[in-house]
Amino acid sequence: MFNFIPMKKFQYNIIGVMSGTSLDGVDLVYVEFTCDSGKWSFKVLNAETVPYSEAWKTKLANAINLNREEIEHFDERYTVHLASVIREFIITHKIKEVDAVCSHGHTVFHKPDLGYTLQIGNLPLLSDLIEQKVVCDFRVQDVLLGGQGAPLVPIGDRLLFADYEACLNLGGFANVSYENNRGYRIAFDLVPVNTLLNAQMSKVGLEYDAEGHHASRGKVSQELLEELNALDYYKEKAPKSLGVEFVKTFVNPILSKFPLSMEDYLATLVEHIAIQTTNGLSLKQGSTVLVTGGGAHNNYLLHRIRENSPHLIFKKPDNLIIDFKEAIIFGFLGVLKIRDEVNCLASVTGAKYDHSSGKIYNFFEKHD
Repeated sequence: MFNFIPMKKFQYNIIGVMSGTSLDGVDLVYVEFTCDSGKWSFKVLNAETVPYSEAWKTKLANAINLNREEIEHFDERYTVHLASVIREFIITHKIKEVDAVCSHGHTVFHKPDLGYTLQIGNLPLLSDLIEQKVVCDFRVQDVLLGGQGAPLVPIGDRLLFADYEACLNLGGFANVSYENNRGYRIAFDLVPVNTLLNAQMSKVGLEYDAEGHHASRGKVSQELLEELNALDYYKEKAPKSLGVEFVKTFVNPILSKFPLSMEDYLATLVEHIAIQTTNGLSLKQGSTVLVTGGGAHNNYLLHRIRENSPHLIFKKPDNLIIDFKEAIIFGFLGVLKIRDEVNCLASVTGAKYDHSSGKIYNFFEKHD
């Protein structure tokens, strides 16, 4: 009697879905992943960011204050909203072949030190509403295994962006990923970025500081800068990760002590980000660093990072990769989960061992 082992596919058509802490919107990509002789490649076929309405931005920003019952209800509402966004993406781009929709959801709580993390929008209901296989909820298993549940993109950095010595993401929070001298992938969150900068811009009704123009006109407050740089998180060793709780608990109280102009706040925060980014990039002279995320569009921020790290070469890819790299990689994490292959590295998160994280939901097929 023979045991039948199904052959793994070598090509997957995937929709990757990402919602970040900066609350820009939902990033969606339709990607073709191909494995040829053990080497992975990808091709983005369609990509779109669907902005959040002001009402959704407010609800998501305040979700951290909800109690358990309110969170459960909000999770259902967000899942329905996310399903409508995904369905519209499929219809708009006339997408016919989908092996799976791989979704990060939206982080509300992230307290790995207390053993929990919550990303809403990851209910089984999502699969039924969009009538597609869904792979989601990638962080929970890692936290249960003693890990940080973040960052999760390093396996994608290793397998899809191996041409660079390091990958730097400047999103709601900055994180870096690179191979150490022992061949282990190391990654961790560096410092809040757009979470802080966008909050300042919202005071004047703007979503972000376009190319860093406002920050470039400000003056750095050395006293504020020193207090921010003295936060204990920056002295901790990896693995470590950040969430909005860090900003609310530690950063905002410091900012409130300094009555600065918006430009001076921005200039000081940019300098703080540049310094902490440099401190986290333990790389040899001449190493190339791929820079992605919304912060990569902030020319002044990138200028300050380059000035603080003259020994490194920072490279910006095309806008498609800058804006959608995380959605692409979460799509890839789903592919690895479907193949029952490692998508979460213990060397990165501190979990007990490498593992294949995430949940797979198959939709309820309707028959006539």
